[in-house]
Amino acid sequence: MSNSHTNSDFEMGEESKPVTIPAIETEPQLGEHQAAVDFAEGTLVFMGHGEVMSRSFNLLSACATGITTGNSWAVLGAGIIASIYNGGPPGAIYEYTLVSIFYCFIAASVAELASSIPSSGGVYHWALVTAGPTYGRVCSCNILVYCYSLYHENYVYERWHVFISYLIMSWLCCFVVMFGQRILPTLSRIGSFLIITGFFITIIVCAVLPGRTGNGYASSKSVWAGWENMTGYSSNGFVFLAGMLNGAFAVGAIDCVTHIAEEIPNARVNIPKALACQVGMGFLTGFSYLIVIFYGTSDLGSITSADPFCPIGDIYLQATGSRAGAVGLLMVLVLPIFCATSGCYVTTGRTIYALGRDGATPFASKIGSVSERWKSPVWATFACGIFMTIVGAIYVGSLTAFDAFIDSFAVLSTLSYLLAILPHMLTGRKNMKPGPFWMGRWGWAVNAIACAYIVVSCIIYCFPYSLPTSAASMNYTVVITSGLAVLVGIWWLVHGKRHYEAPKIVF
Repeated sequence: MSNSHTNSDFEMGEESKPVTIPAIETEPQLGEHQAAVDFAEGTLVFMGHGEVMSRSFNLLSACATGITTGNSWAVLGAGIIASIYNGGPPGAIYEYTLVSIFYCFIAASVAELASSIPSSGGVYHWALVTAGPTYGRVCSCNILVYCYSLYHENYVYERWHVFISYLIMSWLCCFVVMFGQRILPTLSRIGSFLIITGFFITIIVCAVLPGRTGNGYASSKSVWAGWENMTGYSSNGFVFLAGMLNGAFAVGAIDCVTHIAEEIPNARVNIPKALACQVGMGFLTGFSYLIVIFYGTSDLGSITSADPFCPIGDIYLQATGSRAGAVGLLMVLVLPIFCATSGCYVTTGRTIYALGRDGATPFASKIGSVSERWKSPVWATFACGIFMTIVGAIYVGSLTAFDAFIDSFAVLSTLSYLLAILPHMLTGRKNMKPGPFWMGRWGWAVNAIACAYIVVSCIIYCFPYSLPTSAASMNYTVVITSGLAVLVGIWWLVHGKRHYEAPKIVF
């Protein structure tokens, strides 16, 4: 689905006239905090501030960033135990397939918005425009600790061990993003290479070794039809829908690549292409990965009954029949996660930077600035590092509280998409000027399906994970989501109404 408009339709030549969005003030004044879309180049330029972000990315590195931050097959492996409880191997495979289909509708809707207004702010900026004038990763550190435990039989697992590994990886990635702007595209390419290479290594090893080690393969019946409901819910249909949560974790960060829109030429064309690459590669690798590891695990019941702190490690151990084989596959999983963590700092840092630039954050003058020396939003990235350290400390203090934060990701991320897509649909899709990627008459239906999925899934993902539940195993997503909404509302009343400067988009 693409737009029939040619690039010349959007060039601001002598005969063309600017088309204004009714929702946005359109009189630019020098020195005023204002955003304008340069249609000739397809990039976002902040008038009065100049092009402060260097154009260090191209289409290839943008695609690599999407693949690296998506990292679907690795995320699936890290959280595989949740899907196993909600249906076993067939549940994991079918749930992931269905959730990927629905996320294609979300991705198409996001790509359309990014093609119209490419911005580091992403959904934050789009929601402002589409609504109109009135309504305007710890898993890898677990793996490292697990590898150590394989060779130390007397080792006793402690959460603070994971926290130390987490701090080292998190801050190393944070500093790379803060001070290594020039190497970020290269790092993304390396990350995508490691992810794709690691994927092929993993599926080859897990496909070949079980037949040679004597452990054997799982039966096709257990992989494709061996439904297992270990949640305590009586309705298998509800269990299936709830089990889609793990798939949502794997493919849910579809907007990551949109946050480098101000650092890539012709963003209105290249960002949708990169997003399509991310979603397509994510599904193909994730789907194939699930099939292979489930065939390579002949006794999955022994893993689920043991309640391991690193289930994917035990799956690899069973598939390869050796500690060395398991560690080797886990290292293949960890290496691209480092690049993915750096990619996450890039996207979250750019988002916080865009908010600070518009006066929406504390210390906005710092958060919304770009270092002249390092050519990156250093303080915004540093703020992300502080926040992630706090989240890691919660993991040490209370696993229940930590799980509540992490489990809220799928709901919070999709709700952010809803805030941009739903107003876009309800206003007749008239507040966004069509970009090179525009779905035309199909757009409303695609937006509607995306919104319907988001609403239904957010309700289901707030139910308890299993029955009977307890204070320690309860799903606190509702508490986190509503609490965050209250905090943001308070911050708006205290600070936002006086200091927030909505970006002014000029077409």
